Amino acid sequence: MAAGGGQWEKRSIEVVPANERHGSPINQFTLWFGANMQITAVVDGALAVVFGADAMWAIIGLLIGNLLGGAVMALHSAQGPHLGLPQMISSRAQFGVLGAALPLVLVVIMYLGFAATGTVLSGQAINKILHVDAKPVGIIIFGVLTFIVAAFGYRWIHKLGRLATVLGFFGFAYLTFRVFHENSAHTLFGSPHFDGAPFLLAIALGAGWQLTFGPYVADYSRYLPRNTTISSTFWATLGGSVIGSMWSMTLGALIASIPKSTFLDNQVGFVGDLAGGGAIAFVIYIVIVVGKLTVNTLNAYGGSMTLLTTTTAFTRRATVRPVVRIAFVFGFLACSIVVALAGSANFLDNFKNFVLLLLTVFIPWSAINLVDYYLVSKERVDVPALYDETGRYGRYNVCGLATYVIGVVVQIPFLSQSLYTGPIAKSLDGADVSWIVGLVVTSVVYYPWARATSRPPERTILPDDLEELEEELV
Repeated sequence: MAAGGGQWEKRSIEVVPANERHGSPINQFTLWFGANMQITAVVDGALAVVFGADAMWAIIGLLIGNLLGGAVMALHSAQGPHLGLPQMISSRAQFGVLGAALPLVLVVIMYLGFAATGTVLSGQAINKILHVDAKPVGIIIFGVLTFIVAAFGYRWIHKLGRLATVLGFFGFAYLTFRVFHENSAHTLFGSPHFDGAPFLLAIALGAGWQLTFGPYVADYSRYLPRNTTISSTFWATLGGSVIGSMWSMTLGALIASIPKSTFLDNQVGFVGDLAGGGAIAFVIYIVIVVGKLTVNTLNAYGGSMTLLTTTTAFTRRATVRPVVRIAFVFGFLACSIVVALAGSANFLDNFKNFVLLLLTVFIPWSAINLVDYYLVSKERVDVPALYDETGRYGRYNVCGLATYVIGVVVQIPFLSQSLYTGPIAKSLDGADVSWIVGLVVTSVVYYPWARATSRPPERTILPDDLEELEEELV
C-alpha cells in the first residue's frame, strides 16, 4: 500500500499503480475544506477591507474570485485520478521534460513563501499555547510537526485534513458567533458603498488564493481509482475549497470591519481575545495550529514533489526512494523556517503583494496546462514519455515556453502593486485585472499554436511496469 498505518509513503513522482488506488472524492472535500479553515485565509479576507472595500462588497468580490479561481483549481484536481501523477510532472507534456523546470522553479518559490508566512502565524499560536515569548520556539515546533506529517505522506495528510475539517467547523462557528455577539450587523456592514478598484482587488485576492493551489492539487487526488469521474473530483474539490476559504475570508472581512480593530497588529492574539480568552482561547489556538498544519503540510509535500520533478528531469530518473523524498521534505522545511524567522516584518502588506505576484506567474501556467489537457490533447497523455527527454514531448517545448513568457509579460501594464503599478492599472484607478488578461491572452495564443504543433497520442499510454521504465531510463 502507499502509506498505511505507520508506514512511509512509497510513491513519489511515478504513476500510482491500480492496486494502490483507494479513497473517494469526499476525501477531496474534507482535505480542501480543512486546509482552508485557517488563519492565513482570515488574513486574506481582512486584506480586502484593509485596502479599501467595505465588508459587504469585499465578501461579494472574494466570493466571485474564489469561484473563478476554484473552478480552475478543481479542473487541475480532476486530472489526478486519470493520470495517477503529481501535478507538475504532467507539465512536461506542455513545456518539455527539461523545459518544465521554468514554471517548476517558480512553484517552489510559491510553496516556500506560503510555508514561511503560514509558519509565522502558527508560531504565534504555539507560543500562546505554551506561554512563551521567544518567536523561534513556536516556529521550530510547527516546522517539526509539519515534517512528521509530510514525511509519512499521502494517507497522513488526508487524515489530518479530516481532523482539520471537524475542528475548523466548530472553531470557526464559535468565532463567527462571537463576531456577531460582540458587534451589531449595522456596525459590521454600515452603509455599503461600491468602489471599483478595491472590489477588483477583492476578486483578485480570492482568485489568487485558489489558483495558487493549482500546481499541487492533483498530488492529493492521484491515488483515487482511475474510474473516478472528472465531475465528482471537480465538485468535491471545488466545494471543499470554496466553502472553507469563503467562511475564513468572510470572518476576516468582518473582523477587519470592527471599529478600532487591532487585528492588523496581532492577528493571532486578536482572534484569541475575540474568543473570550482563557480556556476557550487555548482551544482556538489549537484550531489555528491544526488548520495551518494541514495547509503547510500540503506546501511541504507539494514543494518536495516539485523539487523532485525538477531534479529528476536532469538525472533521468522515473522513481526515487522514500528516503530521498523525505530528505527533500526536510530540506524544504528547513528553508521555510529560516525565511519565517527572518521575514515576519510588514507581514500583511508583503502577503498581499505576494499573492498578487503569484497570480502573474501562475495564471499562464494554469491556462496552458488546462487548455492542453482538456482541449488539445483531450485527456490523452503518453505517460512514459514524460520521463524521457528523447520521447514525444522532447527536452523543450517552444510553444509552451514562449506562450508562458507572453502570458507573463502581457500582464505587466495591468499590474497594480506597491512595487510597481502599470500604466493601464493607473488609468483604472489602481484596479488590478492582470490575471484576467493573462488567462485570456495565454489561452488564445496557446490553443491554435499547440493544435498545429503538438502530437498527442491516440489514447493515454501508461507504463506496464514501473521498474522496467526506470531501467530503460538509467
